[in-house]
Amino acid sequence: MLIQAHTPVYAVIGDPVAHSLSPIMHNRALAARGLPGVYVGFHVTDLPAAIAGIRALGVRGVSVTLPHKVVVIPLLDEIDETARAIGAVNTIVNDAGVLKGTNTDGAGALKALATVTDVTGRRTAILGAGGAARAVARALSKAGAKVALFNRTAARAAALARQLDLEWAPLTNLAQWGPEILINATPVGMMPDTAALPVNADVLDPTMVVMDIVYSPLETPLLAAARLRGCTTVDGAHMLVFQGAAQFERWTGVAAPVAVMRQAVIEALSPASGPSS
Repeated sequence: MLIQAHTPVYAVIGDPVAHSLSPIMHNRALAARGLPGVYVGFHVTDLPAAIAGIRALGVRGVSVTLPHKVVVIPLLDEIDETARAIGAVNTIVNDAGVLKGTNTDGAGALKALATVTDVTGRRTAILGAGGAARAVARALSKAGAKVALFNRTAARAAALARQLDLEWAPLTNLAQWGPEILINATPVGMMPDTAALPVNADVLDPTMVVMDIVYSPLETPLLAAARLRGCTTVDGAHMLVFQGAAQFERWTGVAAPVAVMRQAVIEALSPASGPSS
């Protein structure tokens, strides 16, 4: 690709950011659609300066990752209702110098689940009480799922449930609640601790749909245990790709090549490509 002075620039900002698969995924998507543009990673420790740079340099679109998703909000010009309700921004659209924040994590999770099931009316247990759990819980609740939050620290689950008007329970009550869909929205099972399970495998039932938002490793301990018990599983790469596809479409106005983006992520996560997270 010929990069020129007028080539649109897209980026991911975070601390750290070297591990991000977003440049691989989005550059492949831009090429597949024949669009000019380059997507890069910026290691950002001074967030206000970085946002000023995005504005001054005309960076077209930005993915926001940890630890900036919350603290970036007051630095932007507009925050949409989704991001405001979640309390975090993962996407910035630069609209002629006006920086608009949104969040595509919940939509990404919903589309990932839609590849195997309809969530409407389904009893859905979400493990965790952090930002990812908030985004996923809100999206599924709005889509008609019957959502309950479960967390090792019950007080955190209770606080988030009150904010979102959802059910909650201690993690020990998970089996008793009887979920049809189980979503791990915690980092348990992520590299390098690939032996950890967020719940006891005994709670897994063959009729369940089990999804993990962790994507490295691609088959987490939870998904491996669920597969062995006959559950339908959804890996974290699905959510990564679908939230990225939503970003791509906001930035370019062009339908995202979802299959191409997933293939890029799968290739990057394969053992032959080296370590990723």
